[in-house]
Amino acid sequence: MTSSGKCGLPAGGRVLFTCFALSLVLSCGAPRAADTEAAREEISRLVQKYAAAVNADGVDTNLATEVWSNSPEVSFIHPLGHEHGWEQIKRNFYENAMRGLFSERKLSTRDLKAQVYGDAAWAEFYWHFVAKLKNGGSTVETDGRETQIYRRVGGNRWALVHVHYSGMPVARN
Repeated sequence: MTSSGKCGLPAGGRVLFTCFALSLVLSCGAPRAADTEAAREEISRLVQKYAAAVNADGVDTNLATEVWSNSPEVSFIHPLGHEHGWEQIKRNFYENAMRGLFSERKLSTRDLKAQVYGDAAWAEFYWHFVAKLKNGGSTVETDGRETQIYRRVGGNRWALVHVHYSGMPVARN
């Protein structure tokens, strides 16, 4: 830029440069609606796989690997702990908690909303969990809410990178 605020290009060059810059912004900007809807549908399918991995007889960590990123930065905040990295999540949540504590499990999700923002996405939903404790056979039934963060990896694949779940809010009188 010159002190007069002009970029030093002749008028025709400025027009071409402006058109080029505008085309870059438009082509790299917000994804098309169809792409966003397809990504939302994929996130919804991944949430269903996430639940299916918990519900499977013995817990299906192979199915869970289709949902989660294998990155050491992934994390999972849940009532029994805060896990970092896929190996910790696999061991402490899927194997020790879900498989180790319960002989039967049924995780159901509802009111799923997925938002996509470029190569990042999040899902929020409510869940209902019914399980039978291995020790004593009593039934556990809980409700809660969950946020899952996804990122696009390798082009069009979405991978879960963070989960935070909690119980339902306490009703106020």
